Amino acid sequence: MAVAETQLYAKVSNKHRSKSTSALLESLLTKGFPAHIAQKALVATGQKTIEDAAKWLHSHCNDPSLDDPIPQEYALYLCPTGCLLNRLQEFWKESKRQCGKNRAHEVFPHITLCDFFTCEDQKVELLYDTLKRVGDSFSQCFPPSISLTLHASPSYLGFFIDDSHASVLKDLALAFSSEASALADCQVKPCLKQFHLTLAHKFYPHHQKTLEQLAKCINPREPCQWVAALYSRDMRFVHYQRLRALFQYKPQNIDELMINAGDFIYVDPTHQSDVSEGWVIGTSHRTGCRGFLPENYTEKAHESDTWVKHREYVFGTASRSFPETARESNVKLNGEAHNPNMSRSMTNVPLQLPRNAALHRGVLVMRHGERVDQVFGKAWLQQCFTADGKYYRADLNFPSALPKRKDSMKHFENDPPLSCCGIFQSRLIGEALLDQEVMVSYVYSSPALRCVQTAQHVLQGLKLNQKVQIRVEPGLFEWTKWEASKVIPNFMTVADLAGASYNIDTNYRGIFPLSSLVPSESYEDYVSRSSAVIKQISTACPSKGVILIVGHGSSLASLTWPLIGLPNRDSSAFAQMVRKIPSLGMCFCEELKEENKWQMVNPPVKTLTHGANTAFNWRNTIVED
Repeated sequence: MAVAETQLYAKVSNKHRSKSTSALLESLLTKGFPAHIAQKALVATGQKTIEDAAKWLHSHCNDPSLDDPIPQEYALYLCPTGCLLNRLQEFWKESKRQCGKNRAHEVFPHITLCDFFTCEDQKVELLYDTLKRVGDSFSQCFPPSISLTLHASPSYLGFFIDDSHASVLKDLALAFSSEASALADCQVKPCLKQFHLTLAHKFYPHHQKTLEQLAKCINPREPCQWVAALYSRDMRFVHYQRLRALFQYKPQNIDELMINAGDFIYVDPTHQSDVSEGWVIGTSHRTGCRGFLPENYTEKAHESDTWVKHREYVFGTASRSFPETARESNVKLNGEAHNPNMSRSMTNVPLQLPRNAALHRGVLVMRHGERVDQVFGKAWLQQCFTADGKYYRADLNFPSALPKRKDSMKHFENDPPLSCCGIFQSRLIGEALLDQEVMVSYVYSSPALRCVQTAQHVLQGLKLNQKVQIRVEPGLFEWTKWEASKVIPNFMTVADLAGASYNIDTNYRGIFPLSSLVPSESYEDYVSRSSAVIKQISTACPSKGVILIVGHGSSLASLTWPLIGLPNRDSSAFAQMVRKIPSLGMCFCEELKEENKWQMVNPPVKTLTHGANTAFNWRNTIVED
């Protein structure tokens, strides 16, 4: 058991446990569920219905932590609804599109009244009673509208609540914390500092101007009904990342995790260093089970996506009060839902900033396709050569042939080609770019064979393989510290590549000569090299159209960050990020020439996702079994 979890157990193990007499609990007890497990199920589902709790219990039948006495954490938020919420959600969506995700996107729009505190499962109903009583006592003095003033700094953007209204919120928070602490035997701390509604937090300074312009499109005097809402979260996973499953995955090994589309997965980033490339180890929010799962079956989720809404108190205003079910249909926890009833009014006043109509240039950076050693291991060469040195396909995913090279074929071990699936992947991406009418004007490739082959087959899919030549740039090779051989691979020469029918620009002279690559270079040297290369490439390609750069997983960050002006991360964070980039992962930057800058936008084609397909031996499986 981890030290942190041991401390949590000790924190709650000696607490006195009172019995709840709620009708929901009694119904579960009559079905034979132990009291502590029934209470856990009710709390985990917000104590809404027996059906919800029973479904949770069924899903968690194999949860190893089902008997653990760790309580949930609770927070009291004041949340806007109506027109103001709709505007805030539009800001959430547009700020994310134009400036990328920042810390504020993790949670829906809110004002914190009481930050997270723990409460034992059997005493949660006392929090509900407290919210009702305190809400009733403040219903008459609660302001019909709350005055909001926009405040901006290099790392924060949000609305501050004016002092006259902040004093009411302060008294409300104090009243709830005092009564809840006394009745539910928990330590509730009210938020007594400057009350605020955060719009953006921990963003890059060069995005401040754009975010401010978007925020000024929000009218803080929009009609709004304020709701005091009680939320909970699982305290074990506070510092974990959250992923959302895009597809179902059925385990093929005993240590793998079953996931359904829409499941949320908790992932501890500190436990991923020993996991195989393309996999993560996580805990299912739906089942509580833990295991390995393919990372490309998931996408990042928001922190609040796994929170549970328990109860709310609606403060009356001049506007009509909606029942809870009607309100919830228009609100998502991550703050990005769209209220369909407001769509007509919102179309007339868009939050989106004016954009240049003409796109002058774009840079598409992509990782190479699936490499043969990624499937068959580092000893793949030993599997596909006969005793007399002839190549043969030991599996249909081996390439049909290896390109001829003047030096030893053994050099393919450190400079492997694409697998057959990698070739198919690359051509598929090219065909998708063709369907989207993407005009590729220049192509640059790392000297690694897998990158040159990816570029070649992407061009074939684009029907440009006879029109656009590949410029082999040694400076695009990956961080040499990651080379397992600890030496720079013996790449095929430009002449060898051209002789093997790759459409190579033999007149191109690299920005960095091959001899400049040194083994085990420092992280600082690598990012400096990448920055110099992308600046030289963007300067050397002035024509309209897309510059396609085929490199490695590390290329997506090391080449785009200097282009759009983002600072570099530290080497450990960089390594954690790179290991999540799949084959043919890509980033796209477009130039805003009038503003003399580049911005990152969605790539012109969708991502490519597929599952594993293991080797199959019919004799061992069908006959001998």
